[in-house]
Amino acid sequence: MRHRRPPRPGTLPPGHTVELVTDEGAFAELAPQWRRLYGRCAAATPFQSHAWLLSWWRSYGSAGRLRLVLAREGGELVGAAPLTLVRRPVPALVPLGGAISDYGDVLLDDERGPDAVAALAAGLAAVARTALIDLREVRPGAAAERLYAHWHGPRHRLADSLCLELPALPMDELVARLPSAKARQRVRAQLRRLDALGVKGRPVLPDETEAALRRLLDLHRLQWRGRKVTGEHLRTRFREHLVRAVGPMVRSGDAVVTEFRMADEVVAVDVTLLAHRLAGGYLYGAHPRLRERKADVAVMLLDTCAEYARAPGRGALSLLRGNEPYKHHWRPEPVPNQRLLLARRRTAPLLAATVADAAARRRGKELLRRRAERKGSAGGGT
Repeated sequence: MRHRRPPRPGTLPPGHTVELVTDEGAFAELAPQWRRLYGRCAAATPFQSHAWLLSWWRSYGSAGRLRLVLAREGGELVGAAPLTLVRRPVPALVPLGGAISDYGDVLLDDERGPDAVAALAAGLAAVARTALIDLREVRPGAAAERLYAHWHGPRHRLADSLCLELPALPMDELVARLPSAKARQRVRAQLRRLDALGVKGRPVLPDETEAALRRLLDLHRLQWRGRKVTGEHLRTRFREHLVRAVGPMVRSGDAVVTEFRMADEVVAVDVTLLAHRLAGGYLYGAHPRLRERKADVAVMLLDTCAEYARAPGRGALSLLRGNEPYKHHWRPEPVPNQRLLLARRRTAPLLAATVADAAARRRGKELLRRRAERKGSAGGGT
């Protein structure tokens, strides 16, 4: 279903219209237009691609909650905010993609300048009469920052997840960044070990993608057997989403699936997402046999991802969300995501409640961290 809900007079730039799409079928039909807009938004990541978002909606969306806010100039799509309505803890419009997406954002046509921003802001204000706009996991430099700067109502910026990034350098230069000669020697020895084992990676062809992804998920389940794992990655809905989304993304150049073979057997499969400005390894599965043969899977994957990150225009190799200690061995740059809250005057209480809730959660996590540290100190002294 498509709705044209005009904003207040004077808030739309001349020649612009806004539109609200709430129907999955209409969302699917937007694919060609969405792809053109995506290509003209340099800050976009594959988590804003049409294939990823539509597939996510089909696996995770709730009927009646789709809210796509579109801005057009002369019929051409120049801005899009892919959102869904949630009711708890407060009524809010949040990005499609949810917890399985590392970055949330809107799309804005870089060539259209401030008018595209103003039109999308007007469209969002028109649909946010009773709900807060809560944009999670916004990367620095994202298109949503332009929207936030333009917003005329109440707004607030919070910290969100931490991402870690490396420069888009060849593997030998990444190794040279390591802090000690011993660390550099270890990684070089691991690269030689992979060569000695005959481990070779190759990007799969588009028509091989579905089978490779199913193999990835089987290997992922196998490698984590008996250990703590992200439960969502083992669910049927995630499997369906990944297979459905990544195939088209491989064909459009927004993702690459790499198979690693040893003695003609597939021992690992990796999905790397490719954005205009960065590349990042999203998910992999590796047979335990690799570790049994003393192969360093992390080094193997980073070596491959570093090659993909070196395409013209890409400046970063993203390790995506997570502050795991093993990532810090490579001396990455911390790049914290943001949470951008936008409200109207009538929904300002929702914004205040969300800010207070975030502060309470942050204090709770800090208390738990301190308690764990005290417990660890007490245990270490016995």
